[in-house]
This record gives sequence, structure tokens and C-alpha cells, in this order.
Amino acid sequence: MSNLWDLSHIQPETRVVLDGETIPAMFWNGVKARGPHVWMRQKDFGIWRSWTWDQTGAAVREIAHGLMALGFAPRETASILSNTTIEWVLADLAVLSAGGVANGIYPTDAAEQVHYLCEDSRTTVLFVEDDEQLDKALEVRDRLPLLRKIVVVDMDGLREFHDEQVMSLDALRALGREHLKAHAGELEQRVAGVKPEDLAILVYTSGTTGKPKGAMHSHKGLVYTVRGYNTLISRDQNDECMCFLPLCHIAERMGGEYFSLYTGAKLNFVENPETVPENVREIAPTVFTAVPRVWEKFYSGVMIALKEAGPVQQATYAWAIGVGQRVADLVLKGETVPESLKLQFKLARLLALDNVRKLIGIHRSRFLVTGAAPISPDLVRWYLALGVPMLEVWGMTETCGASTGIPAERIKPGSIGPAAQYNEVRLDPATGEILVRGPNVFMGYLNLPEKTAETLDADGWLHTGDVGTVDEDGFFRITDRMKDIIITAGGKNITPSEFENELKFSPYITDAVVIGDQRKYLTVIIMIDQENVEKFAQDNDIPFSNYASLTRAPEVQQLIQDVIDAANKKFARVEQVKKFWLLDTQLSAEDEELTPTMKLKRKLVQQKYAEQIEAMYR
Repeated sequence: MSNLWDLSHIQPETRVVLDGETIPAMFWNGVKARGPHVWMRQKDFGIWRSWTWDQTGAAVREIAHGLMALGFAPRETASILSNTTIEWVLADLAVLSAGGVANGIYPTDAAEQVHYLCEDSRTTVLFVEDDEQLDKALEVRDRLPLLRKIVVVDMDGLREFHDEQVMSLDALRALGREHLKAHAGELEQRVAGVKPEDLAILVYTSGTTGKPKGAMHSHKGLVYTVRGYNTLISRDQNDECMCFLPLCHIAERMGGEYFSLYTGAKLNFVENPETVPENVREIAPTVFTAVPRVWEKFYSGVMIALKEAGPVQQATYAWAIGVGQRVADLVLKGETVPESLKLQFKLARLLALDNVRKLIGIHRSRFLVTGAAPISPDLVRWYLALGVPMLEVWGMTETCGASTGIPAERIKPGSIGPAAQYNEVRLDPATGEILVRGPNVFMGYLNLPEKTAETLDADGWLHTGDVGTVDEDGFFRITDRMKDIIITAGGKNITPSEFENELKFSPYITDAVVIGDQRKYLTVIIMIDQENVEKFAQDNDIPFSNYASLTRAPEVQQLIQDVIDAANKKFARVEQVKKFWLLDTQLSAEDEELTPTMKLKRKLVQQKYAEQIEAMYR
């Protein structure tokens, strides 16, 4: 990263940097062109292991031949039930190279969800990460007559386990090597036989309003979109990226795996979701994409560390971030930064801001990318004040990821930017709903023609369900989900996400759901940040025995009330929250209230905690 007032190092790339009209064709062209160069790294037992393009190609070839030896036919579906690992990528590329359809399943899904997703997708081969995921598959396999084989990546704890339907990934690769000897050239035929119009991947929606829907994406759509990404966010072989979001989610599948496959940027895999902060500092990515919750967590970590710092450090930070904010304000306005302020900013970076960036792990980042959920504009400004541009993108599963994006030279906090040049975006004149059209839009929902017809109109416009506005520069802004807009008893339209984002800017709040439809005033259900609130309690000698007692402690209640009071000052009287309730159950990704990306499900939360909500209105 150079300086905020010189963003020439963030230039989109418009030319095709890797040929291939399908994902497997593109991958094998990449292997041929980049053979000995490192593509992926993964930390195993404390040591980072590198995978070159040649090594990746050899592994993918063996797995693909292993699948063919098992009778895996073109257009059959294989599913992957695993955390984000290199083996996930190997399995994905092998399935696609063999002419199949690849489907991802969240590792947090319960056995019944695994059954539904395998049944709906007609899965014939299921890759599972370890014994924990294998247990889910074994529990439901009797109800999956099409499932022929379960392939286990990590056999730890399964050395004595024997089952005819189950084999290890190593055994599959060995089978593939034998198959390759007798069928040389068959994989190349399979790759050549894949057509751009063929179904490539299934990405199931999180199912917040019913059963998950399988969004179908063709090879043509994936290749078209990944080329388009480079016109939105520049990346090349010199970049270091971090792969840690779920690969069964469109964001990491497109923005991580396939985008890096196309550009040659290195993919670094974290050890597990809990080690993300530590691994970020080790990897120091040059381009870093994450969801708002991650950016909020990094910010809160800095704020907590600052409270423990001495008065000199606190004063130095306050001065430095103040300088950074003045520079950021001028950059946001498109005004020239005076030389005197440039010198102050360089000193601010030297004294404090660079240390903050190193503490997070973004000291080498050319820019940051945020998406998948709304983010507080103040948080965007804070990262900009550190000297790192944060670019917000917007899209959804059905648009193959990003459809709009903030250009680095024209950052507008609170906006999702103009339409990406590879698709059209407009507002429905009657409802204000954001509509998208382009080759990146999905083929439809698997087995659900009626749902597809509801979402895709006859002219090819995708109805996103997001309501927004657009300014004179063509920059869009999401105001809310159509189904989430609150109409109070007084007839006032409220967009709850704005207040919720304000609350999530606090290091003590992880998520929030504002309530108030057909009510006299607004209330909010809040999920606290356990780690930071526990530390607050310990630092202030506040007794608590468990999570529930922590949320009920009067001092914690007052702590959250203070956050709400501060937020209320930024909103009109009718938009202010009058009462709150803290979720007293510690939630994890396995709980039904949370989506796999750890967002509270608004409708389910309102249903499940109806009694607590009613209590706030008595």
C-alpha cells in the first residue's frame, strides 16, 4: 500500500489473463502456464505447506480418475461436506474436470440438512472432511439410494473403521493412479466434453425463509463473472489472498477459489475458523476479502487493546487516527491533500497507524473488500483513516457474487457503488427493488421452476429482494430487504439495518434485530460479543457464573444501554429504540437462529422470542 492520495496501484484489469471457456479448461490452462509456481498454502501441524500448480494438477488428476473408476459419469453430482481446506478445492476441480456438477454443504449443517441437500442434488459421491462429518453421512445414507460412495479426507480416528461404502481420499487417489495407467487421455476427453452451457455448480441459499434452494450456475456464467471480477477488483500473481470463508458460499467460491485460479493470486488457507486473527497476521494478505462481522471483530479487538494501553499510547493513537481521519475526509471528497497533512500522515503511520495495521494483519494490504451484508459507514472511514481503502461490493448467490462495487478512486461509505460493467442494475420504478440482468445471473433454482419464475422475469431481470436508491453518479445504496422494512403503528417506514449497523459498530455487540412493525415504538434484540463483554465484566469485577447471568448483570445491561443511547442521538425520534433485550443463550453456527455466515435470522428470531418481544411492549 502506498498512500491514500495515490491509488494508481489499484487498477482493474480488462484483458483476459487466462484462456478457457469452462472452469476445468481454465484450470488446466493455468497448470500448463504456471506449473512450478506456488498457488496454494495450508498450515498443517504448525508448518505452512505449499502447493504448486503442478502438484495441484497431479492431485486433481488422480481424484478425477478415481471418480471415473467409481463410475462417476458426466453431469452427475458430487457434494463436498467440509470446512475450507485445500482438499475442498481439489475435490471441486476434480469433479468439474470429470464433467460433473459440484455442490458444497456447510460443515455446520445437521444430518437432516445433509440428507435434504444430497437428495435434492441427486448426489452420487459425497466427500466428507473427517469422522464428525462422516457420522452425519452414515446417519442418513440409507435414505439416499443414489449415493454410491463416501470419501473421507482426514482418517484420524478411523484407522480401524471399515465400511464398503466408505473410502479415504488417499485410497481414491491410489485408485485414480491405477485407472490413469489404463485410461490415459480419458480425463482430457472429459474436460473437452464439458460445454460452457453445462451446469457446473450448485450453491444452496441459506434457507432463512424455508428449505434451501439450489442456485444453478453454468460454466459460461462462472467464467464470464470471474473475468468480470478483474475489471472490478484488480488481482495478479503477486497477490497473497486468504481463504477462510465457507467455500460452499458464493463469496469464497468465486472471490477466493475461482478468482485466484483465474488471476494466479496465491491462496492461503487458515488452520480453522478460530485461528483467523492469528493466521491473518502470519499471511499479511495483500488483498483481503471478508464479511462485515470480521471487520467489526478486528476493530473491536483494537479498541479493547487500546483501553489496556498506557496514557501515552492512547494519546498517540488519538492524534494519529485524527490525522488519518482528516486525510480520509479529503480523499472521500475528492479534494487535494496538502503537503503538510501528507507529512503528518506519514508521521502518524510511523507512530501508531502502522502498528494498528500490523496488529490486525493488514499492513501489506493494497485494499480491503467487504460484502455479503451491510457494513457501518463509520467502519469504512476508520479503515480508510488507517490508510487502507475498503471497497464494498454487493451481490448475491443468484448473481454469482458481486454485481456492484465501489471503485477505489471514488469511495462513498454507505454506498455499494455503481453496477459492475459486466451486468445491468436498475431500480424497479414501482417498488424501488434492485434488479440485475446479465450473463452472470444464475440459470434458476434446481427442481423449483415456480420459485425461478418468481425471481427471474421474462425479460431476464433478477428480482433481488433488496430495496435501494441510486444517486446522480449511478452509485446504488441498499436501504433494506423488501420483507424487512418496518412500518410503525404511526405509518412511518423504518429501515432497521441502519440502526443495527450503528449498534454493531460497538465492540460489545455482535448482531442486532430491530423490532417494530405495526408497533408504537422500536425495540431491539441484541447478541453480545461474548469475549469482549466477558473481559469488560472481569475488568470491572462484575460477578457472573455463565453466559445467561452475564447478559443479566445490571452493569452489562447499562453498558448496552449506553451504546443504544449513543446510537439514538444519530436518528430521528421515531427511528430511535426505546427498549432492548439481550439474547441470553450463547449461539453457534449449529443453532437455527443463525445463518451459516453467522447472521441472525430476523423472522426466526421474532418467532422464537415472541414472548420477550411482547414483554418490551407491555
